[in-house]
This record gives sequence, structure tokens and C-alpha cells, in this order.
Amino acid sequence: MAEQSLNVNPELIRWAIERSGRSVDALARYLPRIEEWESGEAQPTLRQLETLAKKTWTPIGYFFLPAPPEERLPVPDFRTARDEPIRRPSPNLIDTLHTMQRRQSWMRDYLIEMDHERLSFIGSAKPGDKVESVAKNIRRTLGMSDGWAGRIATWTLALGALREAAEAAGIFVVINGVVGNDTHRKLDPAEFRGFVLADEYAPIVFINGADARSAQMFTLAHELAHFWIGEGGIFDLPDLQADGDRREVFCNRVAAEFLVPEVELNAFWREARHQPEPFQAIARKFKVSPIVAARRALDLDLIARDQFFDFYRAYQADERRQAARSKGGGDFYNNQNVRVGKRFVRAVALAAKEGRLLYREAYSLTGLQGATFDKYAKALGINL
Repeated sequence: MAEQSLNVNPELIRWAIERSGRSVDALARYLPRIEEWESGEAQPTLRQLETLAKKTWTPIGYFFLPAPPEERLPVPDFRTARDEPIRRPSPNLIDTLHTMQRRQSWMRDYLIEMDHERLSFIGSAKPGDKVESVAKNIRRTLGMSDGWAGRIATWTLALGALREAAEAAGIFVVINGVVGNDTHRKLDPAEFRGFVLADEYAPIVFINGADARSAQMFTLAHELAHFWIGEGGIFDLPDLQADGDRREVFCNRVAAEFLVPEVELNAFWREARHQPEPFQAIARKFKVSPIVAARRALDLDLIARDQFFDFYRAYQADERRQAARSKGGGDFYNNQNVRVGKRFVRAVALAAKEGRLLYREAYSLTGLQGATFDKYAKALGINL
């Protein structure tokens, strides 16, 4: 008996394809009649519709609506329009946001149940506050003294130290360049560099790991500043700059002061400016990437805009070439330290072990299944 076709609005088929960013030709490999569904000449069966939903990352229930829904981001959108309208959020971005919200909701309830106190620094500042004072307060809260980066060998190690200090202060930091562990769903840095989910118990920072490593420390510092004003949001920070919104401008200024204090850079510039590579000299001293060093020099009017953008574009092009030569990958379980987070997985594993959380819920929350979840939990010191 032939499976019955469903009455699906062709506009929804077209919307799902466009929303996914995939081409009709690519989808036709799995669904040969997709062009007929798109034009309304034919209708899919339930099984075919399920395949279409999976391949376009669309909730299947959407196909039974009378018209395409208007999807809105669940956090403030601080992305800038540049010369084009801001495109609608991709399913990769939406799915990532929803995953982080689910984790935050569970972790918040868990921490409250375990009698953890609220984090007093959330919302402790205002956009009109003195930038130097807020930056110093962030350093103090994270247990990082003035000149902390100078005691670390490289800026990439400094990024790891900053991430770990934020985690120790109660902030969950996730760095991932794909949706969960699905390497076929890469996040687009042109769409967003990161986002913040503010909360007094379980604040979450998400950094797009597909973005250049050179920009990730500034993104993290910017997102930390958002917690101090108590506001979440999603950002793209083109050229590491904030455009227009006073909250974004404030957070950018705090991030810059946190990473490269104005007084210290002005004093060091007398020496750095005469070196063959002044931005690399600043980078070595403050343990930031050369791009962040150049951006800070521009902030303080030590260099002209043309000089910054010439260096910025050349450095980005070189970084892209290096990334293309890199094999990527790495140890799966080490990747989970930043993709999911040791503190979060440890809490979920303990809850599962103590019977306060079903294992299938633990798998769903972490994106780690069965033996993989058990092995990672064991690496964190929890035998299930």
C-alpha cells in the first residue's frame, strides 16, 4: 500500500530550504522530487517530510503551519547591519542558543538545589560607570592581579587561563565551532562571534570556535563585561568594534581596558613604536593577539585607522592560510572540555549517578551518549 501524501504548503518547503542555507541540488540527492514539492506539483509523504526536516534542520511541526513562522532570537541582537540588512538567524545559531538555554535552565535549578549563592557581580555595573574601575573589578573577581598576562608564556595560553578563571568564578564558558559535536554543521563567524546568557546562578558565555583564535580573547573579555551590566545578547563585533549601541560601546571599552590597560600601553608605546613589528611587541607584553594589540593602539589614537586596517586585513589573510593548512581535529575528549565544559558535565554526571537525573536526560543535556558520556565522566573523576 502506497504511503499517503500530505498537504503541505509549498511556501513552507521553500522557506525550509532557504532557511537551511542548503541548495536544492544538494537536497535532491536525498529527496529527488523536492523541486516538485517546492513548486506545488507534488506533495511529500510523512517519511519524506521527516527526511526533509532532518536535512534542513527544521522542526517537523513547522511544515503543518499555514505559513512560515517568524523566528526570533531569544536574546537581544547586537549584531550590526554593516552595508546589508541583518539576515535572519540560521538554524545552526538557533539550535545552539536553545541548547545553551536548556543547559542554563538545568544548571540554575541544580545550583539552587545545592544551596549555591547568587553571583554578586552580575549586574553590578552600569554603562555609564568608569571603564577602568569595571575592568579592575573583573580582574579582581576572576582572581587575576594587575599584569596577570605578563606571567604567561603566550597569548594562546593566556586565553586558556582567562577561560579557566571565568569558570572558577562561576561563569560557564563554551567554545565551539559546530552545532554540538556535528562537524557537518559549522557555525559561521560572519553571522555571530558569540553570545551571552546572563543569569545570577548559571551565566553562560558562548564563543564561536570557528572564529579566528586571534579574536576569541577579545570576544571573551567583551562578553564578560556584559555580565557586569547584567545583560545578555548576541554579537558579531566586526573588526572588533562596536557600532552605535551604548552598551556595546561600553563593553568594548571595558574589554580593551581589561586586556590592555591604557596607562600601561601608553608607557610601553614609546618603546614598541620603534620596533620592526610594534603590534607583535605589544602582543608579547600583554599576551593578546597582534590584532587585539593593533585594535587597542587604534583606540588610544596611537595609530591611524588606515594603518590598523592594513595590518588587520593582512593578519586575517595569513591566519586563514594557516588555518587552511592545519589538519584540525584533536582529541575528542579534550575538545569536550571547551565544547561542553568540565564543570557542567561533572554536575550532570553526579546528578545522574545520585539518581536525581535520568541517564537519557544527561545524554541529551551534554550531547554525549552512552559509553562516551561514561568515559568522559570517568576522565573527570566520576565513575558511573
